Amino acid sequence: MRNRDFTLYWAGVVLSQIGTRGTVAANFYQVYQLTGSVAYTGLVGAAQAVALLLLSPLGGALADRLDRRRLLQAAQAVALLVAVVLSWLTLTGQAEAWHVVLSVVLTTAAATFDQPARQALIPALVPKNQIGQAVALLNPSRELAVLVGPLLSGVLISLAGPGLMYVVDAVTYAVLVGVLATLRIPKLEPAAERRSILGSIAEGAKYIAHRPLIYNLMLLDLSATVFSAYRVLLPVLALDVLHVGATGYGVLSGAPSAGALIATYAVFRTVQRSQRQGRVLLVSTVLYGISAILLAHSPVFFLAVLAALLLGAFDAMATTIRHAAVQIDTPDEIRGRVTAFYQMSSRGGPAIGDVVVGAVAGAIGPVAALTVGGLGPMVVAGWSWLRGGVVRSYTGIVKADGEGVAESFDENPEEKRRSTPGT
Repeated sequence: MRNRDFTLYWAGVVLSQIGTRGTVAANFYQVYQLTGSVAYTGLVGAAQAVALLLLSPLGGALADRLDRRRLLQAAQAVALLVAVVLSWLTLTGQAEAWHVVLSVVLTTAAATFDQPARQALIPALVPKNQIGQAVALLNPSRELAVLVGPLLSGVLISLAGPGLMYVVDAVTYAVLVGVLATLRIPKLEPAAERRSILGSIAEGAKYIAHRPLIYNLMLLDLSATVFSAYRVLLPVLALDVLHVGATGYGVLSGAPSAGALIATYAVFRTVQRSQRQGRVLLVSTVLYGISAILLAHSPVFFLAVLAALLLGAFDAMATTIRHAAVQIDTPDEIRGRVTAFYQMSSRGGPAIGDVVVGAVAGAIGPVAALTVGGLGPMVVAGWSWLRGGVVRSYTGIVKADGEGVAESFDENPEEKRRSTPGT
């Protein structure tokens, strides 16, 4: 927080996420309200998945070629325009379910160019040995926005419907565009030899293919987000199972973020001091699955909120460790592309999960769907623990000179010994 640019960036991200997360909650609520169908509500996630999977690699390639700040500003401006149009349609009573789904496609498309640049910008704001701590602050800070956003969305929906939430979202986009203009950060210097866009994307994929730590982290991420995609079920749980209405839906939607905030100190200390971060990651993933099952079987609102708090706490721990590992283990010149591919699991997973879990819930009911889904991350994390390897042995240590990571990442010790000059 002593870094002036990081502090400004942190504040801008929190504010922008308040609008974004509130709008996501309003999207789910509005589509369910308009259609009464859980399966149709899952199309919100499908819209996100399509944009993420198709455009993320391109967004990563551009993040490594263009000024990352300008790319962020352009993406935010597009999302601002979408929010303005959707708010007008909703407030005038002309909005239909397909309008909402289309707006999600367009906003997510903008975010596919936004997110790789946003993540890749962090190492330009803090020294390398502070990246883990920066991520540990950004993740729960965004969770603060995720907490405030759905709560605000619930209140605004009660007052004037989803349209008012979309107006607030447009304002937060405009503020972040202004904040980005004040940052004092160096422009990315492209490599002397420029590859084609497809060649750049292939280079990012090749890097991940040779980093077992990163692709195993992606697998863990997908196991949690695809199988235990609880957010698509929150409207039906709030309205039809627990009968708590729009305000209760806002509280339930915000509870995971509150859990993440409560866990902030433990998360920060873990990434700062622990040398067993891989083990912590695996245990947190298992507990995340258990919490999803508890949410599914909560008979009263209080217990549902408690289960959602636990979901947020364990998710914050696992997510922070995964994100910090990817940023530390990736050179700056390829960081945008690697982040984009990782985004396909970290953000594409929940989008795909919304479709899968929504469809399963439509067939067997929300409680059974989330119960089965909670087993997914537990099985994958348990398998990773039993087989050992790079995830369980990951320490998260950055060398004192700020370059590189401890050998527990994913290099073969013998191969590393042979490749080191003078050994």
